[in-house]
Amino acid sequence: MASGLLALLDDVALIMDDVAATTKMATQKTSAVLADDLAVNAQKASGFASERELPVIWAIAKGSLVNKLIILPSIFLLSYFAPSLIIPILLIGGIYLSYEGAEKVIEFIFHRGKKRAERRKDMSEKEKIKSAIITDFILSLEIIVIALSTVKDKPFEVQVVTVTIIALIATVGVYGLVAFIVRMDDMGLALIERYDGFLRKVGLFMVLSLPYVIKGLSVIGTVAMLAVGGGIFVHNVEFIHHIGEKLPPVLGDIGIGLVIGTFTFMVLMPVKKILKSNAQG
Repeated sequence: MASGLLALLDDVALIMDDVAATTKMATQKTSAVLADDLAVNAQKASGFASERELPVIWAIAKGSLVNKLIILPSIFLLSYFAPSLIIPILLIGGIYLSYEGAEKVIEFIFHRGKKRAERRKDMSEKEKIKSAIITDFILSLEIIVIALSTVKDKPFEVQVVTVTIIALIATVGVYGLVAFIVRMDDMGLALIERYDGFLRKVGLFMVLSLPYVIKGLSVIGTVAMLAVGGGIFVHNVEFIHHIGEKLPPVLGDIGIGLVIGTFTFMVLMPVKKILKSNAQG
């Protein structure tokens, strides 16, 4: 019995060693999308009243956890029973992200951001949270599929534990950093009020730099959506992959995402106008 227990513990130790190695590898593979996830979600979580920022981030983070609870078992089941469906689902997500990014670019060029700013102002808090959770779903799907692809030759239990860890990092780590960013001014004020010298200067820097950080994240978030959306097509559609090979890696993904998003925007624009006129009529 003792020897059986020792053998079991040895097996567990071997599995945990495999998990540690595969988690490191999967984290490296998904790091770019995790960074994009951070930029996009920080942008989505900004622009609320100060007292509502943390409750909104918590609501989005809970939605993100629900997304993972839906995606993880679904992806494991699909990868086992219908792996051919994973790519089409990813491509739909790529279209959505490309459309979101291209819409921002188009409205900035033609409306200098006024139209979207007015629309975002008119959106209720619940609508903004819903929009952020939908975007999180697409990014989470991409992260989980990439993580799974790095461990597909490993035993099933190693795949499950590794991908689950990456999914948790994508929620806890990302939204922890988002909360830090949007509350950076409050932390800066606390340093200014309590300390002198170097720490006071750090607090002043945090307060003064926050508006620029938020504006920067708005740009980075838009570029990230285009890059991830275009990258999904570059990595999963053969003829687009050949086009992407001829372009600079990141700029190619962004450009392809912008083309796909602009085309989607042009297709949906008359449809949205028809639906709006029918609703008003």
